[in-house]
Amino acid sequence: MSTQTVTHSNDQIDATHYPKQSIDWLTRLIGFDTVSRHSNLALIEDVQSYCEQLGLNVKLTFNDEKNKANLFVTVPAGRNAEQINGGLVLSGHTDVVPVDGQDWSSDPFKAEIRGDKLYGRGSCDMKGFIACALTILPTAVQLSNSGQLRRPLHLALSFDEEVGCLGAPLILADLKACDITPDYCIVGEPTNMTMVVAHKGIAVYRCRVHGKSAHSSLTHKGVNAISYASRLIGYVDSLADEFTSRKDNDEMFDVPYSTLSVGTIQGGTATNIVPNLCEFTFDYRNLPHMTQDDMLAPIKAKIAELTAQMQQRAPETGIELLQEEGVPAMTDNTNDELQQLIAALTGDHERHKVAYATEGGQFTNSGIPTIICGPGSIEQAHKADEFVALSEIERCDGFLQKLLDSCTVN
Repeated sequence: MSTQTVTHSNDQIDATHYPKQSIDWLTRLIGFDTVSRHSNLALIEDVQSYCEQLGLNVKLTFNDEKNKANLFVTVPAGRNAEQINGGLVLSGHTDVVPVDGQDWSSDPFKAEIRGDKLYGRGSCDMKGFIACALTILPTAVQLSNSGQLRRPLHLALSFDEEVGCLGAPLILADLKACDITPDYCIVGEPTNMTMVVAHKGIAVYRCRVHGKSAHSSLTHKGVNAISYASRLIGYVDSLADEFTSRKDNDEMFDVPYSTLSVGTIQGGTATNIVPNLCEFTFDYRNLPHMTQDDMLAPIKAKIAELTAQMQQRAPETGIELLQEEGVPAMTDNTNDELQQLIAALTGDHERHKVAYATEGGQFTNSGIPTIICGPGSIEQAHKADEFVALSEIERCDGFLQKLLDSCTVN
């Protein structure tokens, strides 16, 4: 990881060659192919240049390969460029999911408006929110220059959210190093501009069952990896069923219980060979009050039981359990004040809790009260012909303006 800070004076606020409207910004952002397996630097450098033209100080943090970067920028409170602590973070990820194998009606990396919708990869997840945040930056800078901005406004753009939320921890480490503790964070994932106050965590595991090969006519001389994997999978499924009826489930969630789901499996080489290897993956999506151990402890106990059975027949056999990915849940334990602010600004007091994970859990784990609120529907994310309704972008523009007004000296 490496960090680069670019410092400019805060005198000029001209960004002549950049869009003035969110729809135009969104069109521009979609034009950058930022699928997670590709670099996001072209988009980041474009936003960096825009921010510099607004006179802002830009911090870039790169991955080890230097082909991806986070961007963090602050509009300081008042005229004093040192007033950067506290304030509000607008957070979004720049990467998008692949379009491979999907049947699109138009070029996914060229925004197209058809009727009342704008189509393109990332239109709702989540370049729509980023576009609205970029559009409001010049107004925030003007307020800062005139001494009317009473709390800083931060913009955090990350890489590799779609493949495990890998970029956000680097942003949070930068904040700590710079001694910046934001008051609040809003992650602009698509929620139809409703307030999501909590979400589940996610952990992905790979299980490798190592058996012993033998001819299928001599099964007693082998240990069938697929058979033992199937027993463990059956146990995972039974544990998932138990989670559905726990007394501490939370009915506010769209899926009110923690879930376990087996996603992939592979093993065996031929029908007449007792297989010596079977691998499968599963994910665990936990309610915020549940821990990894609620799932891991019983599964590890089952693994120990099955391993003992296997090793009675062949000592070299066994079962490995490896964690491949983990994103913490976002709780609503510390964000009541932020909830009240958002409800007052929008006039919508309804709170939602969702099963999908975001970078919000990483912010709350760092002690920053966070909510999720952004344009578009999660139902459109990751699909062919992904779109965001133009009315959603308009609503997001209005919301961010009200949010900025709440940070302004009367």
